[in-house]
Amino acid sequence: MRFLSIYKSVETGGPTQKEIEVMGKLVEEGMKAGTLLATEGCLPSSKGARVRLSNGKVKVTDGPFTESKEVVGGLAILQANSKEHAIELVKEFLHVAGDGECELRQLYDGDPSAA
Repeated sequence: MRFLSIYKSVETGGPTQKEIEVMGKLVEEGMKAGTLLATEGCLPSSKGARVRLSNGKVKVTDGPFTESKEVVGGLAILQANSKEHAIELVKEFLHVAGDGECELRQLYDGDPSAA
């Protein structure tokens, strides 16, 4: 089963060199083990935008998103045997990433019974 993990946290000035090294080791281990299929970190929200469609009208709001307590900091695609296994992988990530939360969602694999 594949899962999407979306990491949300308070926006900071970015990771330290030490934090980058520790995260790099975790990513390398996950890739080698086959439990991490893809991962990406996000640049600051000041470089982004929110695009919303409501009642047929599109609204674009440029970052930074100061009204938000937490912003998306990154994402990962995980390969896990079960939701419980994916939760354990996310717990390991959070211990390295620090305070924040991950929303974990199983990805659709084409099997109608899984929906």
